[in-house]
Order: sequence, then structure tokens, then C-alpha cells
Amino acid sequence: MYQLIYHKNLTPEKWNAYPGSRQLLMIANELSRAQHALENGEPEYAVHAWERAFELTDLTVEDLKNTRLRRELLRFREMLGETFLSHDATMNKALMNCLISLDPVSYQAMV
Repeated sequence: MYQLIYHKNLTPEKWNAYPGSRQLLMIANELSRAQHALENGEPEYAVHAWERAFELTDLTVEDLKNTRLRRELLRFREMLGETFLSHDATMNKALMNCLISLDPVSYQAMV
């Protein structure tokens, strides 16, 4: 695991203690922050939110309890990279919805 920049006090062990649904919701929260930043014309804040989402996604991929979602999480990470490069608010919102739909508990929390 690489050195975390934004979540310096978050260890893989601490992250793994969270249920998978909470992990996904915390990643979605960063995408929501990016969405608001883009809508307010502040792309630099969106970049920071996406970078935090990358960190949390990497921690989630490494969590052994998420093995059934690993392929989807890696695909999500790939699409997050495309969103990061394009700064596309529509793609960001769709990506957030797709992430939440990976887990029924997360989905119910957002509905």
C-alpha cells in the first residue's frame, strides 16, 4: 500500500473494520463533494475530492471482505480516472450512482 496523502491517520486495518456498505458510502461522499465543487465552478476542489476517492477506493479494493466486488471496484476506479481527467459532472454523477448500486445497503441508504 502506498503512503496515503489525504487520509494519513487511516490504516488499512481501521478501514477494513468498516462494513463494505459504509466504505462505499464514504467513497460516494467524496464523489458528491466533487459534484458540488464542479457545480460551483471550483474544479480544484473537485480534483482533491477525486484524489480522496482514489485513496478510499484503493483501500476498499485491498480489503479481503470485498473480494466479490473487486472486479467492479477496479472498473469503478478506471472510470473514476476518466472522470478525473475529463472533469465531467454528468459522468461523475453517473459514477456515484453506479457505485452506490453495487451494495443493497448503500443503495437503501441513499434512496
